[in-house]
Amino acid sequence: MHMIKTTIRFTSFPKTEPPPRYGSEVAKIFTDHEKQIGTELLKKGLTSNEVLEIIREDLVGIGFEVEAGKLKQDKIERPVFFGENGIPTLKYQIDAYHPVWNCGLEVEAGRAWMGNAIYRDLIQGLVMVQVDLLILAIPNAYKYKSSGRNVISTDYSNTVSVADALYGHTRLRMPYRLIIIGY
Repeated sequence: MHMIKTTIRFTSFPKTEPPPRYGSEVAKIFTDHEKQIGTELLKKGLTSNEVLEIIREDLVGIGFEVEAGKLKQDKIERPVFFGENGIPTLKYQIDAYHPVWNCGLEVEAGRAWMGNAIYRDLIQGLVMVQVDLLILAIPNAYKYKSSGRNVISTDYSNTVSVADALYGHTRLRMPYRLIIIGY
């Protein structure tokens, strides 16, 4: 048996526990679509919505509810607070949610690192109800031009460094598991 070469990778947190088995199921979906979405292979990366559109059917196939479009009724929301009669009073949007695994999924693209989207995702994951696992899909390489030069931001590696600090520090105990997928 030989390993197939791929640029898709993932890191699970906390690092003291084995990754949940379904983390590799989600990572495999990204690997299956690597030619279409892999940021190291493509000249220019796709938007997060374009990536989500490519992997949507496979995510639904393993039980995820997936954002279907830009309209309010197409969005997936997770409650944060409940008010009178159990009605959610604050909800945050998420790209996909698996109700059996209590797993939220966010697919980020160009603004993952430089636009601080990963920080918003990490914070919202702290307060969304029934999110015991958060999966962040982050570009391995975000390619852009700066002053006429081609520049590559290593968004996946940068995000893993932030997660290492959060999950490895004694001052903080994160209430959910985290998987970062680099695509």
